[in-house]
Amino acid sequence: MTGNMAEYRRNNGTTATKEKVAVVSMLAIGSLIILKIVASVITGSVGILADTIHSVIDFSGAVIGFIGVRVAGKPADEGHSFGHGKAENIAGVVIAALIFLAAGTIVYQAVRNIIAGAAVEMVTTGIYLTAVAIVINLVVSRYALRAAQATDSVALEATGRDLFADVLSSGAVLIGLILVRITGLNILDPVVALLVAALITRTAFLTMKKAFGGLIDTKLPENEEATITSSILEHQYQVAGFHALRTRKAGSQRYIDLHLVMYREVSLDQAHDVCDRIEGKIQSRLPESSVTIHIEPCGGQCQQCSVICTRQQAG
Repeated sequence: MTGNMAEYRRNNGTTATKEKVAVVSMLAIGSLIILKIVASVITGSVGILADTIHSVIDFSGAVIGFIGVRVAGKPADEGHSFGHGKAENIAGVVIAALIFLAAGTIVYQAVRNIIAGAAVEMVTTGIYLTAVAIVINLVVSRYALRAAQATDSVALEATGRDLFADVLSSGAVLIGLILVRITGLNILDPVVALLVAALITRTAFLTMKKAFGGLIDTKLPENEEATITSSILEHQYQVAGFHALRTRKAGSQRYIDLHLVMYREVSLDQAHDVCDRIEGKIQSRLPESSVTIHIEPCGGQCQQCSVICTRQQAG
């Protein structure tokens, strides 16, 4: 009971942290939207307009990420016995789709301005406002990505990646405005906007890949499965072996299932104790892990076994 209460408090604390980061991200993006709208109206820059559109979609993504975090933080219930962790993956997929939409919108606006030959005005003002937007976005994106790493949140990582894509897009816009200021060539503005779209598309692909992997139950990374294996092998003098290891992830929750082979003479109490210790080691090394262990008796392959039991002693 004490362990369950500690786990409950830890999960509640993690959820609260995720929600706080999501709210900070939404407030920052909202401020950036206002700043970029002003810059876009003043300068007429398609690059800044494209960046503004990206920020509007960023805001939608941050709201979706916040909802995903809140839903994923709910405890398991009768209708969702494995919890709600995949809500974060769903949020990540939706955010990635919004980033793709932002890239498409930017391409459309850039091509239209290339054809129309639109001019950029008050370039210096646009440069200053874009530089301020970059600083704000960089700080908040790093904050979100650090929190995503600490809490293992797919939704926060998607939001952080989205914000960092905004940093890249604003940086490209800034370079474009500087080039327009130096050369007087207005076409450089929409050309840079197209480069921004390419950067954003790459970010969308990476975000979609990770978020979608959880929805189709992709196994845990090799290093995490190696951690599981080492946790089991530390009990090699009590365990004859293991097989049928299956792993998956839903949001930040890991699910691990395996068959543990033990020598036939072991008592139920001993088997339960070994399973508890293995489960505890895995959970201490891979937080938010749910471990299911199926116990099987050994098949008598004594030459391949390091366990000391009566069968080996008799041999």
